[in-house]
Amino acid sequence: MNEKAFLGKGLKFPIQINKVTGRFVMVSEELSVKESIYIILMTQKGERFTRREFGSNILEYTFIDISVTRMNMMARELEDTLLSQEPRISAVDVDIEPQLDKGCLIINIGYTIAEENVRDNLVFPFYLNLETEVEEDGSME
Repeated sequence: MNEKAFLGKGLKFPIQINKVTGRFVMVSEELSVKESIYIILMTQKGERFTRREFGSNILEYTFIDISVTRMNMMARELEDTLLSQEPRISAVDVDIEPQLDKGCLIINIGYTIAEENVRDNLVFPFYLNLETEVEEDGSME
């Protein structure tokens, strides 16, 4: 038996068809965990009719005023969300880098795959309200 079988196997996201076989493309092991984290981030809580608590509230931060406090709140909420919804990971660290000249926050998510004690990461660009103008000092109007 494969020693990484506990990590599971599932459909690739976004869903793709293998042109040669005509079957759905599958992912397994560490890539399955990474895609699961991405799906949690991209799903708004309440969006799934049968699983109302699944997903994150990340879209609520789209029009926030950027401050260290708000980014810390966002990071803490994302850590809690990922730990509660993805049982294959532990020790989640979220670090947010503002890149206001590009109108986004770069969210670096570091996590440990629990059963293997292997560290991995996901870089997630989160785009802000692009109509907000960036001042010369880097603050947003």
